[in-house]
Amino acid sequence: MAKKTRRKGEDTELRQLALELEQHLTAIRQQIRRPVEAEFAKGGLTGPQRSVMQALFKSDGRSLKELTAQVGLAHSTVSGIVDRLEKRGLIERKPNLNDRRHTRIIVSGEVRDFMEKRYPLIAAYPLFDVLRAAAATERNAIVTGIKTLRRLLDKQH
Repeated sequence: MAKKTRRKGEDTELRQLALELEQHLTAIRQQIRRPVEAEFAKGGLTGPQRSVMQALFKSDGRSLKELTAQVGLAHSTVSGIVDRLEKRGLIERKPNLNDRRHTRIIVSGEVRDFMEKRYPLIAAYPLFDVLRAAAATERNAIVTGIKTLRRLLDKQH
């Protein structure tokens, strides 16, 4: 009976620790994302527009039908979003070489260039700035802890 009570106490402590870690990770994620969110806010895109842009950036282009299915919005909604994004020069419609009746929707060269060159620097800056201010032992502790957590999570899944 004592063993069962001890295990219950350990489980309670582990649940508390898991909740605390999740809260810390959420706060860290929010702080890291701030510069990215600020940069995206400058573009004035709505949430659905960002979803469409993200889906297009991660592909070599989509038809309107494919894009609609991927983002999970109504066809008319996605069609309107595509029209507005095209007017702003953020996306382009290209003829589908296999079937000229259909078009492929792609991100503009300017957007692709931003996402490939500037975005990674903006996204990494908060970590770079913190690591630059940290002592070498702190940096090592951070990396070791994160790698250990990831390894354990990967092993479990």
